[in-house]
Amino acid sequence: MNILLTGGAGYIGSHTAVALLEAGHHVVIIDNFCNSQRSVVNKIEQITGKKLICIEADVCNTPVVLKALQENQVDAVIHFAGLKAVGESVQNPLAYYANNITGTISLLEAMRTADVNVLVFSSSATVYGDPLYLPIDEKHPTSATSPYGRTKLHIEEMLKDMASSDPTWKIICLRYFNPVGAHDSGLIGEEPQGIPNNLTPYVARVASGILPQLQVFGGNYPTADGTGVRDYIHIMDLAEGHLAALNFVNQHPGWIAVNLGTGSGHSVLEVIHAYEAVVNSKIPFKIVDRRPGDIASCYAKVDSARELLQWVAKRGLSEMCESSWNFQRAK
Repeated sequence: MNILLTGGAGYIGSHTAVALLEAGHHVVIIDNFCNSQRSVVNKIEQITGKKLICIEADVCNTPVVLKALQENQVDAVIHFAGLKAVGESVQNPLAYYANNITGTISLLEAMRTADVNVLVFSSSATVYGDPLYLPIDEKHPTSATSPYGRTKLHIEEMLKDMASSDPTWKIICLRYFNPVGAHDSGLIGEEPQGIPNNLTPYVARVASGILPQLQVFGGNYPTADGTGVRDYIHIMDLAEGHLAALNFVNQHPGWIAVNLGTGSGHSVLEVIHAYEAVVNSKIPFKIVDRRPGDIASCYAKVDSARELLQWVAKRGLSEMCESSWNFQRAK
């Protein structure tokens, strides 16, 4: 298949591109590189030994997206492009609504004109808000505690409406939990610009001496050690989940949402200690105030992914930390 990845040079997009290319698909990337590196495209090709097409553009530019769909005879789209930091979205909500929602509308308009109706959407567990019960299944009520989460929820609802309006649409929303780690090659991984918003790249930079200490946001949550608990999933497990989702949705018209996680949670302190075991040294940290929009615990029920997509996460926390550190050292 010919597959368009919006935001395909980003963290999740780049690893998914590797999985798709290695499975024999042809990949086209559209990325504006606002939070990714142009060099990643060459690294994807180096890992796979295969060429891809990369278009530097914003997904909000509908004519460019339409041209990419038509000229490359695209069969399906995986939509990653979007701003993604919870804390930043609280500080600047308008940017998140303008970018994430407008970008999706632009993409959908281009897809409709090009008669491309297969879509995998990069959603998030944030659509569940503060969990009413754990583990979280797909029937859990949706809500959101941040503008970022609300953009994901609004987009899911838009996509559901698209599928209801036209029975030819095939749409799956993948509700990610917390992707971490890197490709085994050490060539690609999570490399945010500026101070990282996510835990493991922050830990990696502290472990390598780039940053002096880690800030742990909140030490008084109702969890075993007081720090937030999340369902951390290895990035290559997540990438392989997209391949499984693409195979599924191509045969199933309509709209569906599926969790991608491991089914278990780890606290921030557990992740720090696992990383310390990998680097064989202590990682300095300081517990500071909670961030607005954060919640205490969040981990997935993953039965739907297993039954529908024939997919399960295979890699554990140690492998996540090892691959993250391997990527950090390779830089």
